[in-house]
Amino acid sequence: MAGQEPHGGQQQRVGGDQLLLTEDRFTRWVYERPFWGGLWLTLGGAWILLTMKASIKVVMHVGMQGVAGYLLPTLMILAGLLILFSPAQRLFYSIVGVLCSMGTWLTSNLGGFMVGLLLGVVGSILTFGWLPEQDPRTSRRDRRRAAQRTARDESATDPGQPGDEPGTARTGMAVGSPQAAQ
Repeated sequence: MAGQEPHGGQQQRVGGDQLLLTEDRFTRWVYERPFWGGLWLTLGGAWILLTMKASIKVVMHVGMQGVAGYLLPTLMILAGLLILFSPAQRLFYSIVGVLCSMGTWLTSNLGGFMVGLLLGVVGSILTFGWLPEQDPRTSRRDRRRAAQRTARDESATDPGQPGDEPGTARTGMAVGSPQAAQ
């Protein structure tokens, strides 16, 4: 197809020979929410439900024929889906997800033989730590260099301001004068 990239994005002509790659709707949807955390939590709950049918009888039956063994992974799947489709309440759902994941250690074949438990915990942690529209992190050294560059540029563009360069207001002042202390 003309005008389409293999991964689903579309190309638009900006100027002469430049092409701008726009994102498709699914890509925008993924980046607007903690997608990987919700997906991993959902997969962890599904994995635990699948391992409940394993022939190994490690399941601890609590209550009505082990309803907790099926309830906790179901709540993990529900929390994962709610994270995907309602990201505004992601903190509450991630806490519920990690508690349910840890509870499956006792109730569901050691948390789906540790695979589902780890998927659920890591997914909940990813969701809890996700921040929408966060600027990229910069190191202190880069921030310091940018501040020095800005200060240098400002002093170069304002010749009438007091400074230590020749030709500014501070040159020729006595060291002990009250004006030099400012």
